[in-house]
Amino acid sequence: MSQSNIRNFCIIAHIDHGKSTLADRMMEITHTVEKRDMKSQLLDSMDLEREKGITIKLAPVRMHHKGVDLNLIDTPGHVDFSYEVSRSLEACEGAVLVVDASQGIQAQTLANVYLALAADLTIIPVLNKIDLPAADVPRVSAEIINLLGCAEQDILKISAKTGEGVETVLDTIVERVVPPMGDANSPTRALIFDSYYDDYRGVILYTRVVDGAIKKGDTIAMLATGAHGLALEVGALSPAMKEEPDIGTGEIGYIVTNLKTTRDAKVGDTVTVRRSHSDQALPGYQNVKPFVYAGFFPVSNEDYQDLKDAVEKLSLSDSALQFEPENSPVLGFGVRIGFLGLLHMDIIRERLEREYDLDLVVTNPSTDYQVSLTSGEELDIKSASDLPNVATVKEIREPWIKGEIVVPQEYIGAVIQLIVAKRGRQSNLSYIDERALISFEAPLANLLTDFYDQLKSVTSGYGSFNYELSAYRAEDLVRVDFYVGGEMVDALSVMCHRSESMALGRDVTKKLKEVVPRQSFEVSLQAAIGGKFIARENIGAYRKDVTGYLYGGDVSRKKKLLAKQAKGKKRMKRFGKVDIPSEAFTVMLKRD
Repeated sequence: MSQSNIRNFCIIAHIDHGKSTLADRMMEITHTVEKRDMKSQLLDSMDLEREKGITIKLAPVRMHHKGVDLNLIDTPGHVDFSYEVSRSLEACEGAVLVVDASQGIQAQTLANVYLALAADLTIIPVLNKIDLPAADVPRVSAEIINLLGCAEQDILKISAKTGEGVETVLDTIVERVVPPMGDANSPTRALIFDSYYDDYRGVILYTRVVDGAIKKGDTIAMLATGAHGLALEVGALSPAMKEEPDIGTGEIGYIVTNLKTTRDAKVGDTVTVRRSHSDQALPGYQNVKPFVYAGFFPVSNEDYQDLKDAVEKLSLSDSALQFEPENSPVLGFGVRIGFLGLLHMDIIRERLEREYDLDLVVTNPSTDYQVSLTSGEELDIKSASDLPNVATVKEIREPWIKGEIVVPQEYIGAVIQLIVAKRGRQSNLSYIDERALISFEAPLANLLTDFYDQLKSVTSGYGSFNYELSAYRAEDLVRVDFYVGGEMVDALSVMCHRSESMALGRDVTKKLKEVVPRQSFEVSLQAAIGGKFIARENIGAYRKDVTGYLYGGDVSRKKKLLAKQAKGKKRMKRFGKVDIPSEAFTVMLKRD
Protein backbone atom coordinates (compact mmCIF):
# COMPACT_ATOMS: atom_id res chain seq x y z
CA MET A 1 0.00 0.00 0.00
CA SER A 2 1.27 3.52 -0.77
CA GLN A 3 2.55 5.43 2.26
CA SER A 4 0.08 8.28 1.75
CA ASN A 5 -2.73 5.86 2.74
CA ILE A 6 -1.11 4.76 6.02
CA ARG A 7 -1.53 6.38 9.46
CA ASN A 8 0.42 5.05 12.46
CA PHE A 9 -0.81 6.20 15.85
CA CYS A 10 -0.92 5.12 19.49
CA ILE A 11 -3.18 5.85 22.44
CA ILE A 12 -1.53 7.27 25.57
CA ALA A 13 -3.22 7.77 28.94
CA HIS A 14 -2.94 7.31 32.68
CA ILE A 15 -3.96 3.90 34.08
CA ASP A 16 -7.73 3.34 33.87
CA HIS A 17 -8.60 6.40 31.76
CA GLY A 18 -10.20 4.19 29.10
CA LYS A 19 -7.65 3.61 26.35
CA SER A 20 -8.33 -0.13 25.91
CA THR A 21 -12.09 0.59 25.77
CA LEU A 22 -11.49 3.27 23.10
CA ALA A 23 -9.45 0.72 21.08
CA ASP A 24 -12.42 -1.72 21.34
CA ARG A 25 -14.86 0.89 19.93
CA MET A 26 -12.46 1.75 17.08
CA MET A 27 -12.22 -1.91 16.08
CA GLU A 28 -16.03 -2.21 16.18
CA ILE A 29 -16.64 0.92 14.07
CA THR A 30 -14.05 -0.08 11.43
CA HIS A 31 -15.44 -3.70 11.40
CA THR A 32 -11.96 -5.06 12.19
CA VAL A 33 -13.53 -7.53 14.61
CA GLU A 34 -16.94 -9.14 14.09
CA LYS A 35 -19.56 -8.23 16.71
CA ARG A 36 -19.80 -11.87 17.82
CA ASP A 37 -16.03 -12.09 18.55
CA MET A 38 -15.99 -8.83 20.50
CA LYS A 39 -15.26 -8.79 24.22
CA SER A 40 -14.29 -5.87 26.44
CA GLN A 41 -10.58 -4.91 26.45
CA LEU A 42 -9.94 -7.21 23.49
CA LEU A 43 -6.27 -6.19 23.19
CA ASP A 44 -5.58 -7.05 26.87
CA SER A 45 -5.04 -10.76 26.31
CA MET A 46 -3.88 -11.83 29.80
CA ASP A 47 -6.45 -12.57 32.52
CA LEU A 48 -4.21 -10.60 34.87
CA GLU A 49 -4.57 -7.49 32.65
CA ARG A 50 -8.36 -7.69 32.76
CA GLU A 51 -8.50 -8.20 36.52
CA LYS A 52 -6.16 -5.33 37.36
CA GLY A 53 -7.62 -3.11 34.62
CA ILE A 54 -4.15 -2.31 33.23
CA THR A 55 -2.28 -3.01 30.01
CA ILE A 56 0.92 -4.96 30.60
CA LYS A 57 1.96 -6.20 27.14
CA LEU A 58 1.30 -3.76 24.31
CA ALA A 59 -0.55 -5.00 21.22
CA PRO A 60 -0.77 -3.53 17.68
CA VAL A 61 -3.81 -3.81 15.40
CA ARG A 62 -4.49 -2.74 11.78
CA MET A 63 -7.87 -1.19 10.90
CA HIS A 64 -9.33 0.16 7.61
CA HIS A 65 -11.27 3.42 7.64
CA LYS A 66 -12.36 5.31 4.49
CA GLY A 67 -9.65 3.72 2.32
CA VAL A 68 -6.84 4.40 4.82
CA ASP A 69 -4.86 1.82 6.82
CA LEU A 70 -4.87 2.84 10.49
CA ASN A 71 -2.19 1.10 12.57
CA LEU A 72 -2.94 1.42 16.27
CA ILE A 73 -0.44 0.52 19.02
CA ASP A 74 -2.01 0.07 22.46
CA THR A 75 0.67 1.03 25.01
CA PRO A 76 1.13 0.11 28.69
CA GLY A 77 0.21 2.98 31.01
CA HIS A 78 2.46 2.14 33.96
CA VAL A 79 5.72 3.86 34.85
CA ASP A 80 7.65 0.54 34.99
CA PHE A 81 7.22 0.13 31.24
CA SER A 82 8.05 3.70 30.15
CA TYR A 83 10.95 2.56 27.91
CA GLU A 84 8.54 0.28 25.97
CA VAL A 85 6.12 3.20 25.68
CA SER A 86 8.91 5.42 24.29
CA ARG A 87 9.75 2.79 21.62
CA SER A 88 6.07 2.49 20.65
CA LEU A 89 5.91 6.27 20.24
CA GLU A 90 8.97 6.10 17.93
CA ALA A 91 6.99 3.70 15.72
CA CYS A 92 4.14 6.23 15.26
CA GLU A 93 3.50 9.67 13.77
CA GLY A 94 0.51 10.57 15.94
CA ALA A 95 -0.76 10.05 19.49
CA VAL A 96 -4.32 10.13 20.82
CA LEU A 97 -4.09 11.55 24.35
CA VAL A 98 -7.00 10.21 26.42
CA VAL A 99 -7.95 12.09 29.62
CA ASP A 100 -10.73 11.01 31.99
CA ALA A 101 -13.31 13.84 32.23
CA SER A 102 -14.00 13.02 35.89
CA GLN A 103 -10.36 12.73 37.05
CA GLY A 104 -8.43 15.19 34.90
CA ILE A 105 -4.70 15.12 34.17
CA GLN A 106 -2.62 12.66 36.23
CA ALA A 107 1.15 12.13 36.65
CA GLN A 108 1.37 9.38 34.03
CA THR A 109 -0.53 11.56 31.52
CA LEU A 110 2.15 14.24 31.91
CA ALA A 111 5.02 11.74 31.59
CA ASN A 112 3.56 10.27 28.39
CA VAL A 113 2.84 13.71 26.92
CA TYR A 114 6.50 14.68 27.42
CA LEU A 115 7.57 11.43 25.69
CA ALA A 116 5.20 12.17 22.78
CA LEU A 117 6.45 15.76 22.45
CA ALA A 118 10.07 14.52 22.52
CA ALA A 119 9.21 12.08 19.69
CA ASP A 120 7.65 15.01 17.75
CA LEU A 121 4.22 13.38 17.34
CA THR A 122 0.93 15.04 16.37
CA ILE A 123 -1.10 14.95 19.61
CA ILE A 124 -4.89 14.66 19.37
CA PRO A 125 -6.46 15.45 22.79
CA VAL A 126 -9.55 13.38 23.64
CA LEU A 127 -11.80 13.87 26.66
CA ASN A 128 -13.28 10.49 27.63
CA LYS A 129 -16.16 9.41 29.96
CA ILE A 130 -18.24 12.56 29.33
CA ASP A 131 -21.39 10.45 30.03
CA LEU A 132 -20.44 10.04 33.73
CA PRO A 133 -22.39 12.11 36.28
CA ALA A 134 -19.03 13.14 37.86
CA ALA A 135 -17.59 14.43 34.55
CA ASP A 136 -16.37 18.02 34.76
CA VAL A 137 -15.81 18.88 31.08
CA PRO A 138 -15.00 22.66 31.39
CA ARG A 139 -12.41 22.15 34.18
CA VAL A 140 -10.58 19.22 32.50
CA SER A 141 -10.70 21.00 29.10
CA ALA A 142 -8.97 23.99 30.72
CA GLU A 143 -6.29 21.64 32.12
CA ILE A 144 -5.64 20.17 28.64
CA ILE A 145 -5.48 23.65 27.03
CA ASN A 146 -2.98 24.67 29.74
CA LEU A 147 -0.84 21.62 29.09
CA LEU A 148 -0.85 21.48 25.28
CA GLY A 149 -1.59 25.07 24.35
CA CYS A 150 -4.32 23.90 21.93
CA ALA A 151 -7.69 25.54 21.22
CA GLU A 152 -10.98 24.49 22.88
CA GLN A 153 -12.37 23.17 19.54
CA ASP A 154 -9.33 20.86 19.08
CA ILE A 155 -10.40 18.73 22.07
CA LEU A 156 -12.65 15.83 21.04
CA LYS A 157 -15.30 14.93 23.63
CA ILE A 158 -16.27 11.27 23.57
CA SER A 159 -17.55 8.33 25.58
CA ALA A 160 -15.59 5.20 24.69
CA LYS A 161 -18.10 3.04 26.56
CA THR A 162 -21.17 4.11 24.55
CA GLY A 163 -19.23 4.85 21.34
CA GLU A 164 -20.35 8.51 21.20
CA GLY A 165 -17.86 10.63 19.22
CA VAL A 166 -15.44 7.77 18.41
CA GLU A 167 -16.00 8.05 14.63
CA THR A 168 -14.90 11.71 14.82
CA VAL A 169 -11.66 10.53 16.47
CA LEU A 170 -10.97 8.19 13.51
CA ASP A 171 -11.70 10.99 10.98
CA THR A 172 -9.41 13.39 12.91
CA ILE A 173 -6.57 10.83 12.85
CA VAL A 174 -6.89 10.52 9.06
CA GLU A 175 -6.90 14.34 8.66
CA ARG A 176 -4.28 15.46 11.16
CA VAL A 177 -1.70 12.65 11.52
CA VAL A 178 0.98 12.80 8.82
CA PRO A 179 1.64 9.67 6.71
CA PRO A 180 5.03 7.87 7.10
CA MET A 181 8.00 9.38 5.20
CA GLY A 182 10.25 6.32 4.67
CA ASP A 183 12.33 5.53 1.60
CA ALA A 184 11.24 2.31 -0.11
CA ASN A 185 14.46 2.08 -2.16
CA SER A 186 17.07 2.49 0.59
CA PRO A 187 18.49 -0.43 2.69
CA THR A 188 15.93 -2.07 5.00
CA ARG A 189 15.59 -0.81 8.58
CA ALA A 190 12.77 -1.73 10.97
CA LEU A 191 12.23 -0.88 14.63
CA ILE A 192 11.29 -3.63 17.12
CA PHE A 193 8.77 -2.10 19.51
CA ASP A 194 7.81 -5.38 21.18
CA SER A 195 8.78 -9.04 21.14
CA TYR A 196 7.46 -12.14 22.88
CA TYR A 197 8.13 -15.87 22.94
CA ASP A 198 5.50 -18.28 21.61
CA ASP A 199 5.84 -21.90 22.84
CA TYR A 200 5.08 -23.31 19.39
CA ARG A 201 6.57 -20.78 16.96
CA GLY A 202 9.59 -19.18 18.69
CA VAL A 203 10.20 -15.45 19.07
CA ILE A 204 7.67 -13.14 17.38
CA LEU A 205 8.65 -9.52 16.73
CA TYR A 206 6.28 -6.57 16.37
CA THR A 207 8.04 -4.12 14.05
CA ARG A 208 7.58 -0.83 12.26
CA VAL A 209 9.37 -0.80 8.90
CA VAL A 210 11.09 2.59 8.49
CA ASP A 211 12.87 2.05 5.13
CA GLY A 212 12.76 -0.79 2.59
CA ALA A 213 10.66 -3.94 3.13
CA ILE A 214 10.87 -7.33 4.86
CA LYS A 215 9.70 -10.37 2.90
CA LYS A 216 8.86 -13.91 3.97
CA GLY A 217 12.01 -16.08 3.94
CA ASP A 218 14.45 -13.14 4.33
CA THR A 219 17.58 -13.62 6.45
CA ILE A 220 17.29 -10.98 9.17
CA ALA A 221 19.91 -9.47 11.50
CA MET A 222 19.61 -7.39 14.69
CA LEU A 223 22.08 -4.49 14.75
CA ALA A 224 22.39 -4.08 18.57
CA THR A 225 22.57 -7.73 19.71
CA GLY A 226 24.21 -9.02 16.48
CA ALA A 227 21.80 -12.00 16.33
CA HIS A 228 20.82 -13.56 12.96
CA GLY A 229 17.67 -15.45 12.05
CA LEU A 230 15.04 -16.17 9.41
CA ALA A 231 11.72 -14.42 8.79
CA LEU A 232 9.57 -17.57 8.67
CA GLU A 233 6.36 -15.56 8.25
CA VAL A 234 5.44 -11.88 8.01
CA GLY A 235 2.10 -10.10 8.12
CA ALA A 236 -0.23 -7.71 9.92
CA LEU A 237 -2.33 -8.04 13.07
CA SER A 238 -6.04 -7.43 12.86
CA PRO A 239 -5.89 -8.32 15.87
CA ALA A 240 -5.31 -11.98 14.88
CA MET A 241 -2.23 -12.70 12.71
CA LYS A 242 -2.88 -12.36 8.97
CA GLU A 243 -0.04 -13.60 6.76
CA GLU A 244 1.16 -11.40 3.87
CA PRO A 245 4.03 -11.69 1.31
CA ASP A 246 5.86 -8.72 2.85
CA ILE A 247 5.65 -5.70 5.19
CA GLY A 248 6.40 -2.53 3.20
CA THR A 249 7.83 0.88 4.10
CA GLY A 250 5.86 2.69 6.81
CA GLU A 251 3.82 -0.39 7.76
CA ILE A 252 3.48 -2.03 11.15
CA GLY A 253 3.40 -5.82 11.32
CA TYR A 254 4.81 -8.97 12.86
CA ILE A 255 7.72 -11.27 11.97
CA VAL A 256 7.78 -14.91 13.12
CA THR A 257 11.47 -15.80 13.56
CA ASN A 258 13.46 -18.92 14.40
CA LEU A 259 15.15 -17.19 17.39
CA LYS A 260 15.01 -19.04 20.72
CA THR A 261 14.84 -16.12 23.21
CA THR A 262 13.81 -12.45 23.24
CA ARG A 263 17.32 -11.61 24.54
CA ASP A 264 18.40 -11.86 20.86
CA ALA A 265 15.78 -9.33 19.74
CA LYS A 266 15.27 -6.67 22.37
CA VAL A 267 12.76 -3.83 22.32
CA GLY A 268 14.24 -0.81 20.49
CA ASP A 269 16.67 -2.84 18.34
CA THR A 270 16.93 -2.34 14.55
CA VAL A 271 16.16 -5.23 12.15
CA THR A 272 17.74 -5.35 8.70
CA VAL A 273 17.85 -8.02 5.94
CA ARG A 274 20.79 -9.63 4.16
CA ARG A 275 19.67 -8.76 0.59
CA SER A 276 19.39 -5.05 1.44
CA HIS A 277 21.65 -4.66 4.47
CA SER A 278 21.96 -1.44 6.47
CA ASP A 279 24.67 -0.70 9.08
CA GLN A 280 22.95 2.40 10.40
CA ALA A 281 20.84 1.63 13.50
CA LEU A 282 17.73 3.62 14.35
CA PRO A 283 18.33 6.02 17.30
CA GLY A 284 17.17 5.55 20.89
CA TYR A 285 18.07 1.92 21.68
CA GLN A 286 18.85 1.28 25.36
CA ASN A 287 19.73 -1.88 27.23
CA VAL A 288 17.04 -1.84 29.92
CA LYS A 289 18.51 -2.63 33.34
CA PRO A 290 16.44 -3.89 36.25
CA PHE A 291 16.85 -1.89 39.45
CA VAL A 292 14.57 -3.70 41.91
CA TYR A 293 15.76 -7.08 43.19
CA ALA A 294 14.03 -9.69 45.35
CA GLY A 295 14.74 -13.28 46.35
CA PHE A 296 12.04 -15.83 45.44
CA PHE A 297 12.10 -19.06 47.48
CA PRO A 298 9.68 -22.03 47.28
CA VAL A 299 7.90 -22.79 50.58
CA SER A 300 8.96 -26.43 50.16
CA ASN A 301 12.51 -27.08 48.91
CA GLU A 302 11.26 -29.90 46.66
CA ASP A 303 9.72 -27.23 44.37
CA TYR A 304 13.05 -25.48 43.68
CA GLN A 305 13.51 -27.09 40.23
CA ASP A 306 9.91 -26.16 39.26
CA LEU A 307 10.55 -22.54 40.31
CA LYS A 308 13.79 -22.39 38.29
CA ASP A 309 12.09 -23.85 35.17
CA ALA A 310 9.15 -21.43 35.53
CA VAL A 311 11.43 -18.36 35.82
CA GLU A 312 13.46 -19.53 32.79
CA LYS A 313 10.24 -19.88 30.75
CA LEU A 314 9.02 -16.41 31.74
CA SER A 315 12.42 -14.87 30.92
CA LEU A 316 12.20 -16.24 27.35
CA SER A 317 9.41 -13.76 26.61
CA ASP A 318 10.52 -10.95 28.96
CA SER A 319 14.04 -9.78 28.10
CA ALA A 320 14.09 -7.31 31.04
CA LEU A 321 13.90 -10.16 33.56
CA GLN A 322 17.30 -11.14 34.99
CA PHE A 323 17.84 -13.90 37.52
CA GLU A 324 20.54 -15.92 39.29
CA PRO A 325 20.37 -18.83 41.80
CA GLU A 326 20.58 -17.88 45.49
CA ASN A 327 21.07 -19.94 48.63
CA SER A 328 19.97 -18.92 52.12
CA PRO A 329 20.76 -20.97 55.27
CA VAL A 330 17.21 -20.37 56.51
CA LEU A 331 15.07 -20.44 53.35
CA GLY A 332 17.10 -22.96 51.34
CA PHE A 333 17.54 -22.68 47.55
CA GLY A 334 15.84 -20.00 45.49
CA VAL A 335 16.40 -17.41 42.74
CA ARG A 336 17.22 -13.72 42.96
CA ILE A 337 15.27 -11.86 40.24
CA GLY A 338 15.76 -8.33 38.90
CA PHE A 339 12.70 -6.26 37.87
CA LEU A 340 11.93 -2.93 36.20
CA GLY A 341 9.84 -1.82 39.18
CA LEU A 342 7.39 -2.94 41.84
CA LEU A 343 4.44 -3.50 39.47
CA HIS A 344 6.68 -5.67 37.27
CA MET A 345 7.64 -7.69 40.37
CA ASP A 346 4.00 -8.04 41.42
CA ILE A 347 2.99 -9.30 37.97
CA ILE A 348 5.81 -11.86 37.79
CA ARG A 349 4.98 -13.13 41.28
CA GLU A 350 1.29 -13.53 40.39
CA ARG A 351 2.13 -15.29 37.12
CA LEU A 352 4.49 -17.73 38.88
CA GLU A 353 1.83 -18.52 41.49
CA ARG A 354 -1.03 -18.83 38.99
CA GLU A 355 0.38 -20.23 35.78
CA TYR A 356 2.93 -22.55 37.43
CA ASP A 357 1.07 -23.30 40.67
CA LEU A 358 3.94 -22.39 43.04
CA ASP A 359 3.87 -21.37 46.72
CA LEU A 360 6.50 -18.66 47.22
CA VAL A 361 8.26 -16.77 50.01
CA VAL A 362 9.47 -13.40 48.63
CA THR A 363 12.23 -11.53 50.50
CA ASN A 364 12.30 -7.76 51.01
CA PRO A 365 12.69 -5.99 47.63
CA SER A 366 15.96 -4.06 47.48
CA THR A 367 17.80 -2.08 44.85
CA ASP A 368 21.38 -2.36 43.59
CA TYR A 369 24.30 -0.38 45.08
CA GLN A 370 27.60 0.66 43.52
CA VAL A 371 30.55 0.10 45.87
CA SER A 372 34.05 1.58 45.45
CA LEU A 373 36.75 -0.30 47.36
CA THR A 374 39.98 1.24 48.75
CA SER A 375 41.88 -0.98 46.26
CA GLY A 376 40.22 0.96 43.40
CA GLU A 377 37.93 -1.95 42.43
CA GLU A 378 34.26 -1.22 41.59
CA LEU A 379 31.46 -3.62 42.63
CA ASP A 380 27.73 -3.72 41.86
CA ILE A 381 25.91 -5.46 44.73
CA LYS A 382 22.30 -6.59 44.52
CA SER A 383 21.69 -7.60 48.13
CA ALA A 384 23.00 -6.39 51.51
CA SER A 385 24.63 -9.73 52.33
CA ASP A 386 27.02 -9.27 49.33
CA LEU A 387 28.61 -6.14 50.87
CA PRO A 388 32.35 -6.78 51.47
CA ASN A 389 34.18 -6.01 54.73
CA VAL A 390 33.45 -2.37 55.71
CA ALA A 391 37.17 -1.67 56.27
CA THR A 392 37.81 -2.19 52.52
CA VAL A 393 34.92 0.05 51.37
CA LYS A 394 35.71 3.60 50.23
CA GLU A 395 32.15 4.72 49.35
CA ILE A 396 28.71 3.30 48.59
CA ARG A 397 26.44 4.90 45.99
CA GLU A 398 22.68 4.33 45.87
CA PRO A 399 20.20 5.06 43.03
CA TRP A 400 18.12 8.26 43.30
CA ILE A 401 15.01 8.98 41.28
CA LYS A 402 13.34 12.09 39.89
CA GLY A 403 9.65 11.91 40.69
CA GLU A 404 6.49 13.88 39.96
CA ILE A 405 3.31 13.78 42.00
CA VAL A 406 0.03 15.35 40.84
CA VAL A 407 -2.44 16.10 43.68
CA PRO A 408 -5.36 18.41 44.46
CA GLN A 409 -4.00 21.57 46.14
CA GLU A 410 -5.32 20.83 49.65
CA TYR A 411 -2.97 17.81 49.96
CA ILE A 412 0.31 19.63 49.15
CA GLY A 413 1.45 19.84 52.80
CA ALA A 414 0.84 16.15 53.54
CA VAL A 415 2.66 15.05 50.37
CA ILE A 416 5.73 17.23 51.05
CA GLN A 417 5.88 15.80 54.61
CA LEU A 418 5.78 12.28 53.16
CA ILE A 419 8.62 13.10 50.70
CA VAL A 420 10.79 14.54 53.52
CA ALA A 421 10.10 11.48 55.71
CA LYS A 422 11.51 9.31 52.90
CA ARG A 423 14.76 11.39 52.80
CA GLY A 424 13.53 13.11 49.62
CA ARG A 425 14.00 16.72 48.52
CA GLN A 426 11.24 18.70 46.90
CA SER A 427 12.68 20.58 43.92
CA ASN A 428 9.71 22.37 42.32
CA LEU A 429 6.03 23.14 42.79
CA SER A 430 3.77 24.27 39.95
CA TYR A 431 0.03 24.44 39.39
CA ILE A 432 -2.20 23.02 36.65
CA ASP A 433 -5.55 24.66 37.26
CA GLU A 434 -6.81 23.22 40.60
CA ARG A 435 -4.03 20.65 40.88
CA ALA A 436 -0.44 20.90 42.03
CA LEU A 437 2.54 19.23 40.37
CA ILE A 438 5.25 18.47 42.95
CA SER A 439 8.68 17.56 41.55
CA PHE A 440 11.13 15.89 43.91
CA GLU A 441 14.23 13.71 44.21
CA ALA A 442 14.49 10.75 46.58
CA PRO A 443 16.53 7.58 47.18
CA LEU A 444 14.84 4.65 45.39
CA ALA A 445 15.37 2.20 48.28
CA ASN A 446 13.09 4.28 50.55
CA LEU A 447 10.24 4.24 48.02
CA LEU A 448 10.28 0.50 47.38
CA THR A 449 8.20 -0.96 50.17
CA ASP A 450 5.13 1.16 50.76
CA PHE A 451 5.55 4.69 49.36
CA TYR A 452 2.72 4.34 46.82
CA ASP A 453 0.27 3.04 49.47
CA GLN A 454 1.17 5.87 51.85
CA LEU A 455 0.76 8.43 49.05
CA LYS A 456 -2.71 7.09 48.25
CA SER A 457 -3.75 7.25 51.92
CA VAL A 458 -2.47 10.80 52.64
CA THR A 459 -4.15 12.11 49.44
CA SER A 460 -7.45 10.15 49.90
CA GLY A 461 -6.65 8.26 46.70
CA TYR A 462 -6.28 11.38 44.49
CA GLY A 463 -2.48 11.46 44.23
CA SER A 464 -0.74 10.00 41.19
CA PHE A 465 2.96 9.31 40.96
CA ASN A 466 5.52 8.91 38.19
CA TYR A 467 9.31 8.54 38.37
CA GLU A 468 12.47 7.89 36.40
CA LEU A 469 15.95 6.86 37.50
CA SER A 470 18.21 9.89 37.87
CA ALA A 471 21.73 8.95 39.09
CA TYR A 472 23.75 7.07 41.70
CA ARG A 473 24.84 9.23 44.66
CA ALA A 474 27.37 8.55 47.42
CA GLU A 475 25.58 8.54 50.82
CA ASP A 476 26.42 7.49 54.38
CA LEU A 477 24.99 3.98 53.97
CA VAL A 478 25.39 1.09 56.42
CA ARG A 479 24.44 -2.56 56.51
CA VAL A 480 22.19 -3.51 59.42
CA ASP A 481 22.54 -7.19 60.41
CA PHE A 482 20.16 -9.13 62.63
CA TYR A 483 21.21 -11.76 65.17
CA VAL A 484 18.85 -14.38 66.60
CA GLY A 485 20.28 -16.13 69.68
CA GLY A 486 23.74 -14.77 68.88
CA GLU A 487 23.74 -16.10 65.28
CA MET A 488 23.58 -13.74 62.31
CA VAL A 489 20.72 -14.35 59.83
CA ASP A 490 21.95 -13.35 56.35
CA ALA A 491 18.55 -13.17 54.69
CA LEU A 492 17.39 -10.42 57.07
CA SER A 493 20.31 -8.00 56.44
CA VAL A 494 19.31 -4.63 54.93
CA MET A 495 21.12 -1.56 53.61
CA CYS A 496 19.92 1.78 54.94
CA HIS A 497 21.09 5.31 55.71
CA ARG A 498 22.93 5.70 59.03
CA SER A 499 20.35 8.24 60.26
CA GLU A 500 17.54 5.67 59.86
CA SER A 501 19.41 2.62 61.18
CA MET A 502 18.47 2.92 64.88
CA ALA A 503 14.72 3.20 64.21
CA LEU A 504 14.86 0.37 61.66
CA GLY A 505 16.78 -1.89 64.07
CA ARG A 506 14.24 -1.29 66.84
CA ASP A 507 11.25 -1.90 64.52
CA VAL A 508 12.58 -5.15 63.11
CA THR A 509 13.67 -6.64 66.46
CA LYS A 510 10.16 -5.85 67.84
CA LYS A 511 8.59 -7.60 64.83
CA LEU A 512 10.90 -10.60 65.21
CA LYS A 513 9.91 -10.90 68.87
CA GLU A 514 6.32 -11.52 67.74
CA VAL A 515 7.18 -14.25 65.21
CA VAL A 516 10.15 -16.21 66.60
CA PRO A 517 8.74 -19.00 68.83
CA ARG A 518 9.66 -19.11 72.52
CA GLN A 519 12.28 -21.67 73.59
CA SER A 520 13.16 -23.36 76.88
CA PHE A 521 16.00 -20.83 77.20
CA GLU A 522 16.18 -17.07 76.82
CA VAL A 523 16.72 -15.90 73.20
CA SER A 524 18.23 -12.51 72.39
CA LEU A 525 17.27 -10.63 69.20
CA GLN A 526 19.81 -7.99 68.21
CA ALA A 527 20.40 -5.50 65.40
CA ALA A 528 24.00 -4.49 64.66
CA ILE A 529 26.08 -2.29 62.39
CA GLY A 530 29.44 -4.00 61.98
CA GLY A 531 30.44 -5.02 65.53
CA LYS A 532 28.24 -2.48 67.31
CA PHE A 533 24.79 -3.51 68.57
CA ILE A 534 22.12 -0.81 68.13
CA ALA A 535 18.91 -2.54 69.29
CA ARG A 536 17.93 -5.54 71.38
CA GLU A 537 14.83 -7.47 72.44
CA ASN A 538 14.68 -10.63 74.60
CA ILE A 539 12.28 -13.55 74.26
CA GLY A 540 11.79 -14.99 77.77
CA ALA A 541 12.31 -18.72 78.37
CA TYR A 542 9.54 -21.16 79.18
CA ARG A 543 9.72 -21.67 82.94
CA LYS A 544 8.77 -24.91 84.61
CA ASP A 545 8.12 -24.85 88.37
CA VAL A 546 10.65 -27.48 89.46
CA THR A 547 9.89 -26.96 93.18
CA GLY A 548 6.19 -27.68 92.79
CA TYR A 549 6.29 -31.21 94.23
CA LEU A 550 8.27 -30.26 97.38
CA TYR A 551 6.30 -30.30 100.62
CA GLY A 552 7.72 -28.35 103.55
CA GLY A 553 11.27 -29.16 104.58
CA ASP A 554 14.33 -26.93 104.49
CA VAL A 555 14.45 -23.93 102.04
CA SER A 556 17.90 -25.05 100.89
CA ARG A 557 16.27 -27.99 98.99
CA LYS A 558 14.30 -25.44 96.95
CA LYS A 559 17.41 -23.35 96.26
CA LYS A 560 19.36 -26.44 95.20
CA LEU A 561 16.70 -27.39 92.60
CA LEU A 562 16.44 -23.83 91.24
CA ALA A 563 20.24 -23.59 90.93
CA LYS A 564 20.27 -26.92 89.05
CA GLN A 565 17.58 -25.57 86.65
CA ALA A 566 19.50 -22.30 86.08
CA LYS A 567 22.63 -24.33 85.25
CA GLY A 568 20.69 -26.45 82.75
CA LYS A 569 19.25 -23.36 81.04
CA LYS A 570 22.73 -21.86 80.72
CA ARG A 571 23.97 -25.06 79.09
CA MET A 572 20.92 -25.09 76.77
CA LYS A 573 21.59 -21.49 75.76
CA ARG A 574 25.14 -22.45 74.79
CA PHE A 575 24.16 -25.44 72.67
CA GLY A 576 20.53 -24.74 71.79
CA LYS A 577 19.54 -23.73 68.25
CA VAL A 578 16.63 -21.46 67.36
CA ASP A 579 14.56 -22.49 64.36
CA ILE A 580 13.29 -19.44 62.50
CA PRO A 581 10.00 -20.22 60.72
CA SER A 582 9.68 -19.00 57.10
CA GLU A 583 6.57 -17.03 58.20
CA ALA A 584 9.03 -14.75 60.00
CA PHE A 585 10.15 -13.48 56.60
CA THR A 586 6.67 -12.78 55.27
CA VAL A 587 5.91 -10.79 58.44
CA MET A 588 9.26 -9.02 58.01
CA LEU A 589 8.22 -7.79 54.56
CA LYS A 590 5.31 -5.83 55.96
CA ARG A 591 7.47 -3.00 57.27
CA ASP A 592 4.51 -0.71 57.92
